[in-house]
Amino acid sequence: MLKFKKPLMISASSSGQVFGVVLGRKTLLAGLCLFSTLFGFGLWGIYSTYQTGQLATTLQQTQYALDHAQLRSDAKHAELKQKLLADEQKLAFYARTLGQMQARISRLDLLGTRLVDVASLDKAEFDFGLEPALGGPRQQPVQQYAGADLEGRMNHLDDRLKQLGTQLTAVDFMLEGERDALAARPHAWPTEGGWISSRFGPRFDPFNGSPSQHYGVDIANRFGAPILAASRGVVTFADKMKDFGYVVDIEHGHGYKTRYAHMGSLLVEVGDVVGFNALLGRIGSTGRSTGPHLHYEVRRFGKLINPKSFLPRG
Repeated sequence: MLKFKKPLMISASSSGQVFGVVLGRKTLLAGLCLFSTLFGFGLWGIYSTYQTGQLATTLQQTQYALDHAQLRSDAKHAELKQKLLADEQKLAFYARTLGQMQARISRLDLLGTRLVDVASLDKAEFDFGLEPALGGPRQQPVQQYAGADLEGRMNHLDDRLKQLGTQLTAVDFMLEGERDALAARPHAWPTEGGWISSRFGPRFDPFNGSPSQHYGVDIANRFGAPILAASRGVVTFADKMKDFGYVVDIEHGHGYKTRYAHMGSLLVEVGDVVGFNALLGRIGSTGRSTGPHLHYEVRRFGKLINPKSFLPRG
C-alpha cells in the first residue's frame, strides 16, 4: 500500500524560501484519473479526426462517381433525344412525300380519264380506278423499323405512278393519229431573250477541258428570265436530276419530246397540260453549270436531234 510520509518540497533559489505541498492519497488518485481521462479523450479525438478525413475522402470519391454517371446519363439522354428528333423529321418527310405522291396520282388519274373520254377508248381496258395487276412468289417477312409502313406505302404509290405513266403513254400513242403533227413539232424559242452559248455536238467540257459530246444547245440568259414551252404538250417530268439541276420534260406527241434543264425554279408539275409558249419556270444555274443559262434538248422517238432546226433563231 502506498503511503506518503513526507510533504512534497519545492524550493525557490532566488529567495531561499522553501514551500511545502502535501498531496493526499485521494487527490493524487483523482489527478491520475483526470490525466487518464484527458489522455483517452485525446486519443479518441485523434482517431475521430482520422475517421472524419477518411469519410470525407470516401464521400468525395462517391460524389465524383455520381457526377460522372450523371454526365453519361445526360449524354445518353441527349443522344436519344437527337435520334428521336431525327426519326420525327424522317416520318414528317415520309408523310409530306406521301401527300405529294397522292396528289400526283390524283392529277394523273384525272388526266388519264379525260384522255380516255376524248379518245373514246374502251374504259374497261383503261380503268384508272383499278389497282395495278401485280404478282410474285411469297417472300419471308422482314423485320420492320420505324417508318417502314410509310415507306412501304410510298413504294406502293411509286409503283402506281409507274403504272399510270404506262397507261398514259399508251393512250397518248393511240391519240397521235388525231393530233396535228405540225402543232406537235417544237418550233418556238424556249426562253425570253438570250443567245446560244454552246451548240449541239462535240465540244470541250467546260469544267475539265476534255473532249465531250453536247446533246443539246445552251442558251445563255439573265437570272429569272422566263422559260417557255417550245410547243404544246404534257409535262412528263418536273424535278431535280443529277448534273442537270431542275429539269422539265414535255411530251408533244408524234414522237417529239423536249427537255429544259439547269432551271432556277419550276412552275409546272407532272401531268400539267401546257400550251405553246406556256411559262415552265425561270432561268437559273442549278446542277453542273457555270452560269445562268438554259440547256435545251429535242428528241424524236427517243433519238436526240440537233435543236438548231427547231429554233427560229437557230
